[in-house]
Amino acid sequence: MRPMLLNGEWQLGAAGAETIASANPATGQRLSARYPIASWIEIEQALEAAQQAVEALVDFPPEGIAEFLETYAANIEIAGEALVEMAHLETALPKEPRLLSVELPRTTNQLRQAANAVRDHSWRTATIDTQTHIRSIYGPLAGPVVIFGPNNFPFAFNSIAGGDFAAAIAAGNPVIAKAHPGHLGTTHLLAEAAFKAVQSANLPPAMVQMVYHLNPSDGLKLVGHPLVGATAFTGSRSAGMKLKAAADQAGKPIYLEMSSLNPVFVLPGALEEDSSKVATELFNSCMLGGGQFCTKPGLTVLLQNETSEAFIESVKTHFQNSGTATLLDESGPKNITAALSVLEQHGAELLVGSQPAAGDGFRFASTLLRVSGQQFLSQPHALQTEAFGPVSLIVMAQDMDQIYDIAATLEGNLTGSIYSHSQGQDDSLYNRLAVILSRKVGRLLNDKMPTGVAVSPAMNHGGPYPSTGHPGFTAVGIPASLRRFAALRCYDNVRPHRLPVELQNPNPTGTMWRFINGTWTQKDI
Repeated sequence: MRPMLLNGEWQLGAAGAETIASANPATGQRLSARYPIASWIEIEQALEAAQQAVEALVDFPPEGIAEFLETYAANIEIAGEALVEMAHLETALPKEPRLLSVELPRTTNQLRQAANAVRDHSWRTATIDTQTHIRSIYGPLAGPVVIFGPNNFPFAFNSIAGGDFAAAIAAGNPVIAKAHPGHLGTTHLLAEAAFKAVQSANLPPAMVQMVYHLNPSDGLKLVGHPLVGATAFTGSRSAGMKLKAAADQAGKPIYLEMSSLNPVFVLPGALEEDSSKVATELFNSCMLGGGQFCTKPGLTVLLQNETSEAFIESVKTHFQNSGTATLLDESGPKNITAALSVLEQHGAELLVGSQPAAGDGFRFASTLLRVSGQQFLSQPHALQTEAFGPVSLIVMAQDMDQIYDIAATLEGNLTGSIYSHSQGQDDSLYNRLAVILSRKVGRLLNDKMPTGVAVSPAMNHGGPYPSTGHPGFTAVGIPASLRRFAALRCYDNVRPHRLPVELQNPNPTGTMWRFINGTWTQKDI
């Protein structure tokens, strides 16, 4: 039995409490470690402890939070071998390069970037109008941030280590992390590393708390609880919308990342120029991580002609030769089967795959479908059903006007890609398409597949509904991601010595950017 982390103590929960266990996706076997399901009493205790941490943080120096983030990153690196072993066991993701050389460094990099943002202060957007004596700044929320992590990134999006966690902590908020059932052991190891960093930085003991699981009804109560400051959720649309409804009813902010097809439009000149290259890139992007990336291209749109038919045959060959993909949990094959049923019932033609793979573990055959542009436009909602796994749908449009119509009917997506001729042959087509597509996505790409999200200040990992719950925020990219978990506080005619240091006349760091009388500057007033 592995204990929960509540108010600075490792607790096993009440005697006789229900428990859960992770499974090895490669074998389908449950792992031996058991994890308690938190009761509502324990959840309320965590909320009350977090509220005490909120009060204790009022006078806590930002340097201490930055120190925590950096110490935590170092602790993760020290525990790196054990973390990679556990994450591999629980997710079947490859140790190299995925877990050890890609995802683990990304996670520690996020934490260190967040620490730098804390020290810089500029993320707080200090705004000063000396004529009216009004000054404003972003600061922590009045309650903890609850984080629900996804199954597909055991480190980089983990509820107690990933981007949401780093942003919430850097904004000065305590966190209550809810582990994903797919990697409970990994989350336990991360919680150990986090708590050591809490103690090292002398933060309030409830700065970081973690429960493994809770009853669905308690999850709905949690996101709407009066003590909660905000919630971050990454997962399915069905679960996300239930949580959103509960949070909205209580007037609580919730930031959701849910579903996305990430459409790829390949214009005629791009196929004529290098059809084979685009086919290979499409296949690789669809299959990365077993097709279980939130930015996987689930929809490709082509103009009907002989070159496009040859392109489809090339992609089909890649899919046929790829075998099966290991899925992250036992619900994967069932969910993909249900999604494929919807697609086929509404006119999609199966080209390759469509079956759960035989043998041990959670597997599914690489699957490719096609549908005409006319059929897509007649059933746009059903044919945008997401199949989270090694599945992709190709849409064949009869002309460019139909391609523009398809783009216009798309739901909101995290990304949208356009491949075009490198020498400008497709420019007139691109110009019209990009205007339509850019309104449907959070990130527009040219001549590259969307899979993967760089941790860059310029990154937008968000988009219109249903990719997220709000198009104005990003889950990746510091400092912008911090502002989801911040409140804007305004000071009107407040005496200078009573203002936060960031709003006083001297620049507190000498380098912090402030918006003073309509101009961004690092100068003192």
